[in-house]
Amino acid sequence: MIRVLVVDDQFLVRSGLVALLRAAEGMEVVGEAADGTEAVALAAKSRPDVVLMDIRMPGMTGIEATRRILAEASDPAPRVLILTTFDLDEYVYGALRAGASGFLLKDAGPERLLAAVTAVHGGDSLFAPGVTRRLVEAFTQRADGSSARTASPAGLGALTSREIEVLKLVARGLTNAEAADRLFISEATVKTHLNRTMTKLSLASRAQAVVMAYETGLVRPGGDD
Repeated sequence: MIRVLVVDDQFLVRSGLVALLRAAEGMEVVGEAADGTEAVALAAKSRPDVVLMDIRMPGMTGIEATRRILAEASDPAPRVLILTTFDLDEYVYGALRAGASGFLLKDAGPERLLAAVTAVHGGDSLFAPGVTRRLVEAFTQRADGSSARTASPAGLGALTSREIEVLKLVARGLTNAEAADRLFISEATVKTHLNRTMTKLSLASRAQAVVMAYETGLVRPGGDD
């Protein structure tokens, strides 16, 4: 059973999401919140597996709510799936940076929504890694005014050469299977390397690892690192 917390400031949207999830096999709605502050409190109380998070809300935004929920959560932390109107949305970039596992457009159909909840609960990130790359490239370039940053977090030096190779390929939009083919290793080994990388760098999600790779200059927007 996947325990889901639904967060949206629009009553009709929130009610529709709750009704859909309650009717789906294997889903349980453990709470619904109308703003970020309520979401943080309910997440701590109900300990959901997945949080469906609206991003643009009055008061505390979905970005700040995501950051606080993940920072305050006991292990295992919930997966946060962002709901947004536009795929190239600076708010979405901020949410991925804060540790959200992925995002979904609000006009996605019921089947895709349920599949997305199942996917992030299983540890997957986004359905289209290339969209993450496009989003990250757009906003790292906009924030910097240059193609990449040169600073690196101290933890980056703790990565093995293979972990760095895997991180670069994932940041460029390759799936685990594609990265495995490129490196002539198994898909399970790619996942192991990525999980170790996230642990070493204290990252909450695959998407957050992609953001970090671009922001530190490990991968250059538009480049073929």
